[in-house]
Amino acid sequence: MTKVCCLNPISEVGTKNFTENYTMTENFQEADAVLVRSANMHELEFPDSLVAIARAGAGVNNIPIGKCTDEGIVVFNTPGANANGVKELVIAGMLLAARDIDGGINWVKENKNDENISKTMEKSKKNFAGTEIKGKTLGVIGLGAIGIEVANAADALGMQVYGYDPFLSVGGALRLSRQVKIVETTDAIFSSCDYITLHVPLLDSTRGMVNRESIAMMKDGVVILNYARDLLVNDDDISEALASGKIKRYMTDFPNPKTASMTNVIATPHLGASTSESEDNCAVMAVDELRDFLETGRIRNSVNYPNCNLLPEKCACRICIMNVNKPNMIVRFSSVLSDAGINIPNMANKSRGDAAYTLIDCDTVPDDTLIEKIRQIDGVKKVRVIYY
Repeated sequence: MTKVCCLNPISEVGTKNFTENYTMTENFQEADAVLVRSANMHELEFPDSLVAIARAGAGVNNIPIGKCTDEGIVVFNTPGANANGVKELVIAGMLLAARDIDGGINWVKENKNDENISKTMEKSKKNFAGTEIKGKTLGVIGLGAIGIEVANAADALGMQVYGYDPFLSVGGALRLSRQVKIVETTDAIFSSCDYITLHVPLLDSTRGMVNRESIAMMKDGVVILNYARDLLVNDDDISEALASGKIKRYMTDFPNPKTASMTNVIATPHLGASTSESEDNCAVMAVDELRDFLETGRIRNSVNYPNCNLLPEKCACRICIMNVNKPNMIVRFSSVLSDAGINIPNMANKSRGDAAYTLIDCDTVPDDTLIEKIRQIDGVKKVRVIYY
């Protein structure tokens, strides 16, 4: 029986897809697999039984990826599952920035006791006048699942859209509207766009990418939208730009003590994926990834190990090995099995940086002694056997 621990509430639309071969446990130390959303896992001690973690969402900052790789634990995420929910919030953010809807709503609340409010508002509404987004230029930095959705939606709304992503996949390019202009540098977006939206992961290369230097390139009155990661924006630099009027609005889904008190900031409490549809989609995708890995050995959408798949064969078992990516590993695995007279009808090996993953189908079930020999090979992190 495979034991699964949920560190956060996970939609039952997903968890109901576990079969009778799975049982849910609240005891993390006995878990074979984990489902998580926002719980911080950095201080947790991982049990030897743990082989996989699935994050019901895209970001994995709450998971110690390096530690997981060192211990042979595969970490999955669910790219694209919440893309539409985040896209809709970004579009809402642009509209809120273009039209002073927030100011107008607050005016109505402040004047709710005015018996002549229907007349008073006609004089006051000029204070909340804005602009339309049609015909304005939007720069999308990062054309992954969410960035593509935002770019296409903005194009459909009549905006001129520039996109930047040096790692744009062929599949992503095919999903992107032909009207979106791909540029080769972020400078091209910083210098030419009325609205700039960020959709990149938090890396050393992207941390504080909106800063004094990049802001200096921007148009006066630009709007910055950050529904990706808080630290992509330098708070002190954007505060200065907001005060001077260089930046008209900063829209963010990640309020912190600084931005929450800034003028001309509209912050939401991390609502990007907070829709029932997104939560259901993420849960279903996370459970499917876990089941696929646990039942067949297949890896897809892992953030620390390579995607790898081996078509089903008529065999006795499949050995799944998480190992260091270095020479002669496959030879050593094969030698242990061949020396014991076990035939290997099918095999797959993929690597990603220093991490590698090997799938070996066997015509005969190796005994525990042979599995232990593989486990003791230098560079092996974890070994798991799937019996047929």
